[in-house]
Amino acid sequence: MSKPRLILASKSPRRCELLRNTDTEFEVCVSGADEDKIPKDLPPQLYVQELAVLKGTSVADGYSKNCYVIAADTVVVYDGEIIGKPKDAEDAKRILTSLSGDTHFVYTGFSVTDAANMHTASGYEVTEVHFKDLSENEIDEYIASGAPFDKAGAYGIQGRAGLFADGIKGDFFNVVGLPLCALNKLMIKEFNISL
Repeated sequence: MSKPRLILASKSPRRCELLRNTDTEFEVCVSGADEDKIPKDLPPQLYVQELAVLKGTSVADGYSKNCYVIAADTVVVYDGEIIGKPKDAEDAKRILTSLSGDTHFVYTGFSVTDAANMHTASGYEVTEVHFKDLSENEIDEYIASGAPFDKAGAYGIQGRAGLFADGIKGDFFNVVGLPLCALNKLMIKEFNISL
């Protein structure tokens, strides 16, 4: 398969690292799309896909042929509520306290857009994560580290919060922010290209 020019429409260092680890060459172009356009009351699998498509198409608009834009969005869903990034330390504590000792779900929507004709395909992955019972001290120390503030659900499983998860069902990379296997399958099926 030919290797087209790939653009990642994300500023997430975790998504960049995951793609780099596959030896995929890509550039980064952050979307400036207004994410508030997507209603938050959509089912989570639709919400994350719509956000990914919005980000991807807004970036693809600035490119030409033989260029494909990859975009993604990740949310945590607990007790039927979509949980994004925490607003502040108090919000992070509320989120982590609620996730403690219970199961939540991580949804990542992803999309690929062919900049030549704006053909877009999208998909999503869901992973079940169970947290052990967290002590108040564990939560406070994690918040003090600054780690929760740019992450959906107020944690990054690839870092210290990996100590919180005592069970995962599904794609680990999905929890980090980019389900590589599902993304690659979509690229092959829809565009005949691969990572």
